Amino acid sequence: MARFLLLMNYGASTNCDVPMPEWAPQDVKAHLDFQRDLAEELTANGELVDGQGLAAPELAKTVVFTGAGAPVVTDGPFPESKELLAGYWMVDTTLERALEIAAKASAAPGPGGVPLGQPIEVRELMSVPATPDL
Repeated sequence: MARFLLLMNYGASTNCDVPMPEWAPQDVKAHLDFQRDLAEELTANGELVDGQGLAAPELAKTVVFTGAGAPVVTDGPFPESKELLAGYWMVDTTLERALEIAAKASAAPGPGGVPLGQPIEVRELMSVPATPDL
């Protein structure tokens, strides 16, 4: 078993290019119900560590600091960006099961109930290497 981060990407590579605030209310509800049901399934299986949707990219900040002077803080991602990180699931399971969960999450319903085909990046969390006793 290992921990995996399933990163939910949204944008040009999905079956939907309409931002969620522009979806019909019943489509938003169906999508959120799907996400809640998946969270309940993962919790019941003991696999869910954490999962969150992220606020809109225009609310994001980027920080760069070189260790000298003051950090530089800029607003959100570049406006020409067509993709965004919509949220994540952190699961504690096998790679095979993490891929199954990612496939299920990828098919979350969008407008009209059409599966989004949302790209889900599966990344194993690194463990800290053991340090020899000094």
